[in-house]
Amino acid sequence: MSPRTTGGLGLVRSSNTGKPTWALVGTGALAHAQTDHVHTTDLEATTVDKQLLRSGVEDVMAALDHYSATLASTPGGAGWLHVQHVPVRRFVAEIVRKLLALNAWAPFASTPGPLTLAPYEGLVGLRSSSSREYLAYTVTWSGVAYVLGAAAPHNPTRSAQLRNRARTSTANTEPSPLPSDLERQDVLALSWTSRHAATLTPVLAELARGGQRSLLLDLATDAAERCSAGSVTGIELRSAPSDLFTLSGTAEGLHRPDDEHVVQVGGHDVQLARLIRLLSVLLETSGGCTQPSWRTVVRAESWLDDMLATTRPHTVLLSNDTSPLGVLTAHAAERHGANSVHVQHGAWTAESVAWPALHSRDIVVMGERDLALGQRWARHPEAEVHVLGQPRFDVLAGLSRQAQRRYLEKLLAPGGRRAPTRIAVWACQPFNPDHLKSHADLLLDGLAEADGDWGLVIAPHPAQGADAFTALVKRAGGTPLAVADPRVGARGCLAGADVLASAYSTCGIEAALLGIPVLEIGPPGERTLGLTGHGLATRCEAAGEVAEALSGVRAGPAPIPRAALDAVCRWRGDSATRIARLITDRATSGPRADDSTHHHPGAAASPQDEGASVR
Repeated sequence: MSPRTTGGLGLVRSSNTGKPTWALVGTGALAHAQTDHVHTTDLEATTVDKQLLRSGVEDVMAALDHYSATLASTPGGAGWLHVQHVPVRRFVAEIVRKLLALNAWAPFASTPGPLTLAPYEGLVGLRSSSSREYLAYTVTWSGVAYVLGAAAPHNPTRSAQLRNRARTSTANTEPSPLPSDLERQDVLALSWTSRHAATLTPVLAELARGGQRSLLLDLATDAAERCSAGSVTGIELRSAPSDLFTLSGTAEGLHRPDDEHVVQVGGHDVQLARLIRLLSVLLETSGGCTQPSWRTVVRAESWLDDMLATTRPHTVLLSNDTSPLGVLTAHAAERHGANSVHVQHGAWTAESVAWPALHSRDIVVMGERDLALGQRWARHPEAEVHVLGQPRFDVLAGLSRQAQRRYLEKLLAPGGRRAPTRIAVWACQPFNPDHLKSHADLLLDGLAEADGDWGLVIAPHPAQGADAFTALVKRAGGTPLAVADPRVGARGCLAGADVLASAYSTCGIEAALLGIPVLEIGPPGERTLGLTGHGLATRCEAAGEVAEALSGVRAGPAPIPRAALDAVCRWRGDSATRIARLITDRATSGPRADDSTHHHPGAAASPQDEGASVR
């Protein structure tokens, strides 16, 4: 685990008689400590058992649900924990991870005892992240002590970093009036990232060709993630009210007095009322489309209700129905009698989502291997899962490899200088700086050792800022290195690469479809797309393995085994057409009991040309 800095603190045993007490102190005091002690950054760097982490998070979430699910709800009946499950779960994982790290430290494990917090330290803080917008909340070590019962008379709930964040607030809690020119629509689609837009717009274009009118709601709060207006007749683009995501303020019902309710995690009693109090910080200070505050959620529901009542669509189309806005929209669609359709926009693995839950009626997945996950995660009582590929991959066959190669060469050799013979593209994720650096070291060391003349192009994730790579570019040494324009990203240049490297970017699937060698990088145990298991990638855990894989790269695309690709993504170039057909067939005839591609749970499903469905 990468170190996570939450302050210059250490943990020291402060009592040698009776039950020991462990105190959080400034790291300067550790130099004079005569008893067991450790820097908290060392604890945070501890690798914890993933199964214990998962089971601990499940235990806490189940206890929270039983204890607090009804404490706050939207007017439409959506409970706070149901809608905000993803950010809550991530925060809970931070607490469980710290508790497990504490248990893994031998002096504490042998003589456990209560923690005394550091006075005046905020209880909720932020971790480092290379994302432009997403706030990576974490619990400080004083926050850990607090949820375990430590007295905190002088500790604010928010760290100085959180308190100093400029958050726009407004007293207006009423939704902005809907535009007067809204008309009835067949389909209402929602997007708040560029991946959603690229996944959904090909489907909307196909629907338009069939005479179906669509309204695309752009809820992105990051300018780089917004939808393009386009010129397709039959698709209307609207944005959310400008002040929808600026609301902050108290989350009523979540400031509970202390009581006797606890949940056990690794032998520790976590006080639920105190945990709820810390979670209220997330709901009161968060903002933007990926982490809307609770007041924004309440207001967004009212706005969506008005939008659905006015446009009366037969279908609501989503590319994420798990994070707060998606959960909210899927349930609004249900209340208004519209069918909900979710189109998978990124690769799934068993551990790839913060909350394994899908709320839509129809779930469209990319490949055969996603059937079981989609069926397991589905929450709608009549959910069906359909293997229809990925609409934004339909255009891959028409990409110009030569044009993308020229772009890569110009990046690595500006001014007409000689470009390297071989080019690797690194498709990034918005990791924290230490995590990014570990991947960069792995790649750059491997490139330096590999046979041939190699250069590296870093392709930022759409949510990353280019400045996240400034230090990495300086680290390159003799390897030619450049950063692609974030607007181009890996999708805009991977066809020109000799190899694509990533931990789990969906671009790895696109590269495999085009026959470009894929390296799944990262230390042992790091999550990947799992392409290696299908023979579509090489797993590289060390620089020597990267060098060996690069040295073995041959010129020209590799043969693509159809069965292996179908397991990962059914690619025929017609995914958008088939999803559009699913939407219109559902709207006109409802469930198709006699459909030959419809399979009940447990039935054998195969990636036929017409796709496969599971209910």
